Amino acid sequence: MKIAVVGTGYVGLVTGTCFAEVGIDVTCIDIDQKKIDNLHKGILPIYEPGLEEMVSRNVEKGRLHFSTSLAEGIKDADVAFIAVGTPPGEDGSADLKYVLAVARGIGENMNSYGVIVTKSTVPVGTAAKVRAEIEQALAKRGAAIEFDVASNPEFLKEGAAIDDFLKPDRIVVGVSSERAEEVMSKLYKPFLLNGHPIIFMDIPSAEMTKYAANSMLATKISFMNDIANLCEIMGADVNMVRKGIGSDARIGTKFIYPGIGYGGSCFPKDVKALIKTAAENGYQMQVLQAVESVNEAQKEVLFEKVSKHFGGDLKGKKMAVWGLSFKPKTDDMREAPSLVIIEKLLDAGCTVSAYDPVAMEEAKHSLGDRITYAKDEFAALIDADALLVVTEWPDFRSPNFDVVARLMKQKTIFDGRNIYDAKELHEAGFTYHCIGIKTDHKEPVA
Repeated sequence: MKIAVVGTGYVGLVTGTCFAEVGIDVTCIDIDQKKIDNLHKGILPIYEPGLEEMVSRNVEKGRLHFSTSLAEGIKDADVAFIAVGTPPGEDGSADLKYVLAVARGIGENMNSYGVIVTKSTVPVGTAAKVRAEIEQALAKRGAAIEFDVASNPEFLKEGAAIDDFLKPDRIVVGVSSERAEEVMSKLYKPFLLNGHPIIFMDIPSAEMTKYAANSMLATKISFMNDIANLCEIMGADVNMVRKGIGSDARIGTKFIYPGIGYGGSCFPKDVKALIKTAAENGYQMQVLQAVESVNEAQKEVLFEKVSKHFGGDLKGKKMAVWGLSFKPKTDDMREAPSLVIIEKLLDAGCTVSAYDPVAMEEAKHSLGDRITYAKDEFAALIDADALLVVTEWPDFRSPNFDVVARLMKQKTIFDGRNIYDAKELHEAGFTYHCIGIKTDHKEPVA
């Protein structure tokens, strides 16, 4: 088979590369000439573990190609994926201008039957708009070319995207014809050999499935953060509570770790979009509105702990921040809690020295030179009044606390991800604050 993937961002590049990995001929298309030039040189626009090596391997094998020409890319393609961005508008709705522009371009250039698949996260009803754009473009050409539109939402976790694609929990495909179902079944056959299920459904249901899945996961996170805040007030241990409820098979252990809120490219955007879609159709998503509200408040919890510890006076204090990306194993800074925390620290008069294994260059787009970017996690600690653990990178899980203590001005840690043992740190002479556990704090430091 031959496929085209339009868009070489996170979803498009992972999708195209993983299809090439199982032997399919793939052309990834993007209007950004610099991005395509870099890809030809092996320079990727995103960080994802294992992806660089996989791209290089499949380019060398002649299965993965990059182009700025939509006409060349979709020529004789059996399937064309639309994987461009759907950024949120000011009202929270998904902006479909890039998706529809690609659909129009496909209609202007396609030369044979193909299945046009929306891979981007799009609201219910988008496939109908894609179809209309293609039909209009074909009509202008006077071309009678048959095609089908399908929806194939992605369920990729940043930092584990390759495994998620190659070994999926499930493959969801929305179709409106038997012919499209046959094409998509053939395309995904290499993944079905290992028993991974493919679920065919109508297109609107497939479009809704993506939003429903991300909104449910976001709900679990905000619920657990709400419980964590109450545990801290009441003197309960949220880690014990988490184990207690996680052992219930109906609830499970995933996405119930307390922390400082979710971020990234999916959860915040998709929750907002689903709330907006409901409002446009006369319905209020009360649970999701609460999920969003809790998450925004949770991003400020760590700063509030810092402010309280120092008696509300942070002017002139130096804060070390470990972790900038919204989660480990990615350089994605979109909606990252670190941005909220650092902005509040700076507004309060602090200086900030931060370290992240891969996200510092990306962070500079938002934070510029207002903070110091350390060469490693220990350099960030020099003369710091406190350490804030914001992203739970493996690099930070077992540091040498003797070295940490020697480097810092004050032995104070604010753990936004609950990765350390409170008893161990107290015995080592640290003042330790975390999420959802009422620790034995020392007196506030002036």
